[in-house]
Amino acid sequence: MKLDILVFAAHPDDAELACSGTILKHISLGYKVGIVDLTRGELGSRGSAEIRETEAKKSSNILGLTSRDNLDLGDGFFEIDHTSLVALLKKIRQYKPDIVFCNAPTDRHPDHGRASKLASRACFLSGLLKIDTNQEVWRPRAVYHYIQDRYIKPDFSVDITEFWDKKLESIDAFSSQFFDPNSDEPETPISAASFMSYIEGRAKQFGREINAEYAEGFIVERVIGVDDVLALR
Repeated sequence: MKLDILVFAAHPDDAELACSGTILKHISLGYKVGIVDLTRGELGSRGSAEIRETEAKKSSNILGLTSRDNLDLGDGFFEIDHTSLVALLKKIRQYKPDIVFCNAPTDRHPDHGRASKLASRACFLSGLLKIDTNQEVWRPRAVYHYIQDRYIKPDFSVDITEFWDKKLESIDAFSSQFFDPNSDEPETPISAASFMSYIEGRAKQFGREINAEYAEGFIVERVIGVDDVLALR
């Protein structure tokens, strides 16, 4: 099964928070998009790995994903090592994506930066003939890093205004992780009542820069080629 876009995420809900609007937009254009979560989020202070699994399935249906996998590499403990690299490499060769989205290269949660480097390196290794996984070799055309908790100036932003409400719906699928006045679980940086206002503010900030109401930002690993400068916003 070939995907047009494959999204790697350190934890279930990373993709929803950072790039679900872009996912929704491209699915609406007819592209096939899948997510590979690297861990089950089992170290999260709220909920459980089992709850997160159910929430991820709910969100996947909301987004209309073609596929969603979980590599269960170990929340907080996965490393950029042979085992993890081969696990990601096999998914890249399985799905043959043209584009890969992955975590921000630096962020509040150390798993995000590590997952970013892991995905980027796996994309390169996936194109090497002498790494034998009994699969066809494949290297994506480009790797784009979505921006997460800490601000990074985007290299490009995607107008997601039309998909804003649906993005919020996909985030709400992970209800165990966010504000609930009836919950007695520990408060975390993303469970505060003000957190969703921050998500909206960031999207409005990126949107303002491209004359849109809401946008999501990405950074690139190489220069982007342009065929028509008049098509740029």
